[in-house]
Amino acid sequence: MLFDKWIDKRIDTYQSDLMKKYCDEVENMYTKMRGWRHDYHNHIQAIQASMALGRYEEVNDYLRQLNDDLTSVDNVLKSGRVMVDAILNGKISIAAQNHIPVNAKAKIPDALKMNDVDLCIIIGNLMDNAIEENKKLDVSARFIRIYIGVKNTYLYIAITNAAGKKREKAGTIFPSGKGAGHGFGLSRTAGIVKKHDGLFTPASEDGGFTAEVLIPLDG
Repeated sequence: MLFDKWIDKRIDTYQSDLMKKYCDEVENMYTKMRGWRHDYHNHIQAIQASMALGRYEEVNDYLRQLNDDLTSVDNVLKSGRVMVDAILNGKISIAAQNHIPVNAKAKIPDALKMNDVDLCIIIGNLMDNAIEENKKLDVSARFIRIYIGVKNTYLYIAITNAAGKKREKAGTIFPSGKGAGHGFGLSRTAGIVKKHDGLFTPASEDGGFTAEVLIPLDG
């Protein structure tokens, strides 16, 4: 009984800390968006001043820079669920800061009844692991591929990342290389998937690691 209470408390603490971290990551991502909007009028004034002086090439250069900056801000995933979008885009922003290219596609159907908290914990944990594995590698070797969509009557999540040598499973889960206590995230992910009658399949090979999740859709 005491052990069960200790586990429940640890899970609650872990979940609360995880969601706080996600909120912080999302806030960092949107800070840039707010900054761009705040500077909008200054950009217009700078362009008008250059146009008045006939510095058209200078205006073209300025517009190209603004376009590049806006593209980096607006290049966000829209999966259909606000919290999932926030988590995914926050993680992609962190990946970019660590020079990890990300190829991502995500669309969550209305038929999925899993709550947002559980879904975000699954995606957040898998992305955290993908980012950490990439950070161990040379920049030229880094990558993450994300696909979230429908496969038959399931929500299908597949996250593949660059990795080092092939890792061996300990039971059904690959042990973390980050030290004692860090494997709790994957175990928690597996537990949530099981709770929703889903299937969690991690696979390791030389140079890459893939985590696949199947969650039954309603009806």
